[in-house]
Amino acid sequence: MTRTPSLVAALAACTIAVPLASASDLTVNVEGIAQVQGSIMLGLFDEASYNGDGAVNGANLAVEGESLTVTFEGLEPGEYAVRLYHDLNDDGEMNTNPFGIPTEPYAFSNDAKGRFGPAKWDAAKFTVEADGTTHTITMN
Repeated sequence: MTRTPSLVAALAACTIAVPLASASDLTVNVEGIAQVQGSIMLGLFDEASYNGDGAVNGANLAVEGESLTVTFEGLEPGEYAVRLYHDLNDDGEMNTNPFGIPTEPYAFSNDAKGRFGPAKWDAAKFTVEADGTTHTITMN
């Protein structure tokens, strides 16, 4: 097959014209923090990582008031969910009672509630838009 210079140039132009995937920012506001102590341990998950331990991003945020804000930059637009807990004693673990029930406050995006475990993906997911998104979670 013989390639002409004009065909090669046309293909190159098509390749250059394809837009690159855009990165987006997500700002998460956490409100209703009852005790001003310890840290908020926050994990940001996509659907594939939500039921495991491998967050796509995360933050360890010192609690200095009844609310706090964190921004994740450079995310691919799409669906995400947040799982967080208030590490009151700053030991880096979500403390539980002998039955495995958390003894430290926790929350999920969309203020979703779990039943005998974490909130389900469908209840906690939200969309990060290409032009940026702000999501608020209220601690209970």
